[in-house]
Amino acid sequence: MTAPDPPQASRHDVHRAIDAVWRIESARVVAGLVRMVRDIDLAEELAQDALVSALERWPRDGVPDNPGAWLMATAKHRAIDRLRRGKLLQRKHEQLAHELEDEQSDAAARAESARDAELDGGIGDDLLRLLFIACHPLLSTEAQVALTLRLLGGLTTAEIARAFLVPEATIAQRIVRAKRTLAQARVPFEVPRGEQLDARLGAVLAVLYLVFNEGYAATAGDDWMRPQLCEEAMRLGRILAGLMPRTAEVHGLLALMEIQASRIHARTGPAGEPVLLLDQDRARWDRLLIRRGLAALERAQQLGGGAGPYALQAAIAACHARALAPGDTDWPRIAALYAALARLAPSPVVELNRAVAVSMASGPAAGLAIVEAIAADPVLQAYHLLPSVRADLLAKLGRSDEARAEFARAAALARNARERELLLGRAAACD
Repeated sequence: MTAPDPPQASRHDVHRAIDAVWRIESARVVAGLVRMVRDIDLAEELAQDALVSALERWPRDGVPDNPGAWLMATAKHRAIDRLRRGKLLQRKHEQLAHELEDEQSDAAARAESARDAELDGGIGDDLLRLLFIACHPLLSTEAQVALTLRLLGGLTTAEIARAFLVPEATIAQRIVRAKRTLAQARVPFEVPRGEQLDARLGAVLAVLYLVFNEGYAATAGDDWMRPQLCEEAMRLGRILAGLMPRTAEVHGLLALMEIQASRIHARTGPAGEPVLLLDQDRARWDRLLIRRGLAALERAQQLGGGAGPYALQAAIAACHARALAPGDTDWPRIAALYAALARLAPSPVVELNRAVAVSMASGPAAGLAIVEAIAADPVLQAYHLLPSVRADLLAKLGRSDEARAEFARAAALARNARERELLLGRAAACD
């Protein structure tokens, strides 16, 4: 007798659960498969096959107790089948089958992890291994970051394009070409050592920061944040800090992420609506993360890296973290730190942030002057925070009609549903 189809509502719930699980687990699944099959395209294909299988079976059988392990086991079974169909070496068949059997035993899995750690110079982590592979010097910096965000961040091509402020087609081309380059060069799937490790660090830090930012303020979708991405970026950042304890910018980035993450619980209201920085209940800020972040910032400064780009941004975040109330914020210092960051790494986005700090330190007119100076920059034309900041400054100057129009323009450019609602609400408040 055929079992009846589950009710539509429950099917919908299961599909939402699958989507959530995939967001969290896809990077681990792909990273584990890459270690096995030594082919990024094949690993992604096998991971997608496992997702399709989940979409077929979970609505009927229910979501398993450990969905991530289910996805990985399914993908690995498919990997073994694919390799057998391809008539590869029997030794490889036995290796993969043995690995699958090992993972069914906790003791064997721990032993395998220890062996991997020894072979990789102390790093027994598939995600970190894949991170450095994707940041291979054969690839341009832009391609390194785009590929790693796709593989480890689980971000769509559209989300990555938003992070880069470039067309989606450009990012798609970068990812395809990057994978092709790695495959043609037969890049070994291992963690680099020595000078090669140092050479790839800049791209790795950029990747972690963009992954964190996507979690901290999601570019699209119905949720204001995706905290699991913040957690993953911080986890990898802590591993990097352990691997490179005397590299200042690693500690600077870790400090920045941990101080920013301390605000996560205060950044949304009861219904998931965004709560802006100056309106947040600072009692809800995570003091442990703040202490950890300040300690990492101090470490970066002790190592002589206090003027690095991530350490400067961490110092800005620290100004907010140390202020028990919004009125206690040292805005002149924040403006000065943004000016130093603009000299070190010129960017219209940095200038936009400096405009906000200057407006708080010296008045909205001073901030608006900076905004107007960069308003025509092509990089900012599709960036919703440009009209959003301009609208806020116009509202403070009493120019309500102009402010309302700018808030509406910002809402039209925003792709995150929560952020769009916030901007539309601020436009309505101008009346």
